[in-house]
Amino acid sequence: MTGNVTSLFRGTAAHSPSMAALTREGGGDGAGPVDFCIPCNPYFPTPAMFEEMAARLREIVTYYPSGADTITAELCGLLQLPPQCVAMGNGSTELITWIDHLLVRESLAVPVPTFGRWTDQPMETGKRVDMFPLQESGGFALDLAQYAEFLRARGSRVAVVCNPNNPDGGYLHRHAVVRFLDAMADLDLVVVDESFLEFADAEAEPSVVREAMLRPNVIVLRSLGKNFGLHGIRFGYLVANPALAGRVRAMLPKWNLNSLAEYVVFMLREHGAEYARSLLQVRRDRLEMGDRLSALPGLTVYPSQGNFLFVRLPVGAEGTVVRDRLLTEHRVLVRECGNKIGSSSRFLRLVVRPQVDVRRLVSGLEQVLYGAARREAAVPERAVGNGYSSGTAAVDRLVSETNGAGVRGVSVPGAVSVPASAPAPVVASVGVTPPGVPARGGLTAAQVRGTDGVGTAPAAGWPGAPGWPVAAG
Repeated sequence: MTGNVTSLFRGTAAHSPSMAALTREGGGDGAGPVDFCIPCNPYFPTPAMFEEMAARLREIVTYYPSGADTITAELCGLLQLPPQCVAMGNGSTELITWIDHLLVRESLAVPVPTFGRWTDQPMETGKRVDMFPLQESGGFALDLAQYAEFLRARGSRVAVVCNPNNPDGGYLHRHAVVRFLDAMADLDLVVVDESFLEFADAEAEPSVVREAMLRPNVIVLRSLGKNFGLHGIRFGYLVANPALAGRVRAMLPKWNLNSLAEYVVFMLREHGAEYARSLLQVRRDRLEMGDRLSALPGLTVYPSQGNFLFVRLPVGAEGTVVRDRLLTEHRVLVRECGNKIGSSSRFLRLVVRPQVDVRRLVSGLEQVLYGAARREAAVPERAVGNGYSSGTAAVDRLVSETNGAGVRGVSVPGAVSVPASAPAPVVASVGVTPPGVPARGGLTAAQVRGTDGVGTAPAAGWPGAPGWPVAAG
């Protein structure tokens, strides 16, 4: 791809440029790069499903879709959820926008780094955003007890928990999340963002969606585009008690879901087995990809329950240089995380992909990171490249003043005590390892538990039928 394509990254704030923009700017045959940036399922829909949609494309895009109530009812029938507890949106970001406008009055707390809209959206509407920094020294694991103390000290009225978290894939067990919900029952709202939970295999029933339907101040957010490999269609949903769900649903336009979204929702019932197999394959690929990456000298691979891996580059490597060279020289697109609050340019988020693509990624990283001469390697001299701090000066000061604890001497009587559930980061076993990080041989979360993280797909029907697909409790 041409060098001009890297200029697209200079104009983005918290997100990467779209694939359409990269393809237009990249020149050549019009094909986009191998995508390790956009976190969607590479195995679903199947080629046969795409052919079916292509055959009906003119009909699908010519006519109005059904109203959102009709599409929501079909999805709820599939997932065995009461429609009055569900609101479907034009992507999870539409729902985050309405949650902010309707339910966040003055302040919202969120661990960082995380999905950018959880920090940007409330700031755009003048709310105070209380950012709880996840510590690199602890593998970016969220300690819910410390987070609860932080919430009380700051007086935050809304709390967000992403499980698994984006970009690191950190996971919280269901029992820990439920105890946190119990402790936060007096808040205006607790949002549990489960957008990537269907890729998790840490426990059989990880979701708290049933809890959300019964509690007065809990919303669970779910993505469909990520699970189904269809980001461009833009559809997601939330689950809450009927009153909360109804407040959001009442604000959504009648036709906020498009005809492609409707067509996909109505075809899902016949493709449950393929969907189950796609999730199992992503989990297998996650294990294999983690092994390949952790063999690279000095590269740290953090345990993940999402469909992506969070990695720290070797000491001296500059993430923007690595990203740009991988794109222009190897046609490989990665997510450099320097523009994520709470992260830095030393970190990449790499989407789980088939092994043929992973080999191309690893080959490109080897050439970019370990070039024979200094001028060939992505390890610039000091002050070269677009360096980032952890995202904001306030977060940096907080980490510095508290020696990485995130809270200045706060001790709240009766605060919830929830053990951290994510394992420590894992580091490449070859080459120089940065100090302070225990070497764990590049194991993923499933390997640390002593399992392979892979189960058996049902012969037919939706995963976990007759209950929630895969992830729900």
